[in-house]
Amino acid sequence: MEISAEQAVFSYAEAYRKLYNRTPRDLRAVDNDWVIVNGARMRVTELEYLTQQLQQEYRQGIEQKRNLVTRLINWFKQ
Repeated sequence: MEISAEQAVFSYAEAYRKLYNRTPRDLRAVDNDWVIVNGARMRVTELEYLTQQLQQEYRQGIEQKRNLVTRLINWFKQ
């Protein structure tokens, strides 16, 4: 399933905001196959891959926080 450049930009911006708590700079669609991200021109498929990487990092960060809280709770229960 191929997504449009605008959809890819929106998904990337959302994932970036969740991970870094700020909006990405210089992010725009050039045409249906190309986008600009931080001054670099890349294909939409590459942006989709970057979006997946950001989402994975976000999930890992949440999981690490969850594990830390669980360990603290268990420690306080002792």
